Amino acid sequence: MEQQRHFFFAAVIPDEMKKAMKAHCEQLKEVLPFRSWVYYEDFHITLTFLGGASSDRLQKAMDNVATAVKNFEPFPLQITNLGIFGKKDEPRVLWAGMKESSALQSIQTNVYSSCLDAGFELETRPFRPHLTIARKWIGEEPFQRQFLEKWAEIQPEPLEFNVQQIALYETHLNKLPKYEAVQMFT
Repeated sequence: MEQQRHFFFAAVIPDEMKKAMKAHCEQLKEVLPFRSWVYYEDFHITLTFLGGASSDRLQKAMDNVATAVKNFEPFPLQITNLGIFGKKDEPRVLWAGMKESSALQSIQTNVYSSCLDAGFELETRPFRPHLTIARKWIGEEPFQRQFLEKWAEIQPEPLEFNVQQIALYETHLNKLPKYEAVQMFT
């Protein structure tokens, strides 16, 4: 049985930052027991998750996004901290957070609106920019907030990089890297 194809738009993380994050994650793995760690080539900042899509609707979204981001200028982002989603003592996701960025917020709003205009039903929760780095706490002891301070020990200064591209990614669950850039927008 063929799996349904899933798509999402994301801010592309430059290769050198992916490698820096990989090194940090190797250190975090030693002290934070999560079931799975994101493959470093898959790091990205999701702007809008589409899920499954017909070819026509996907093409309309790509056309809309191309128009919406046509004049975007590269902008800096900073990775500043760790956070979690899920239960406080047994989180389902460990993520690296970003310093607030009006440029990122603007791009996300434009991409989101473009996808709505293409007929997609989208997530309605507020946008919380992050890099997912691990999933499913498996520690013998409950997760504790002080574990999030491990980031400051590994990286006392924010990691800065420039967002220069937006991509439409397709998910491949049984491959590494899991996410394939289908179309790039600069």
